[in-house]
Amino acid sequence: MDLYVYYRVANTDTGLLAPRVAGMQRRLAQEYGVAAALKRRPEEKEGRQTWMEVYQAVPDGFVTLLERAVAQAGLSGLIDGPRHVECFVDIAACA
Repeated sequence: MDLYVYYRVANTDTGLLAPRVAGMQRRLAQEYGVAAALKRRPEEKEGRQTWMEVYQAVPDGFVTLLERAVAQAGLSGLIDGPRHVECFVDIAACA
């Protein structure tokens, strides 16, 4: 299963948030062997950016581990609104 997590970030907070997310993703990759990426939409809207964290081939229970890691990294205060978590599986696994 792969996870896609998107949220909005005020332009003024991107410089503080990016290294925190990168550090969190490095730790998660080391501890759980997941491939992680951080992306953003190319456009900005009303002084905000939309960011996307991607985690590939996550183990069972990873959503809970990720929530804990987000709290430990102190991301919530720098995110504008909720984090939206979407889970996807390969089509072959669904059939």
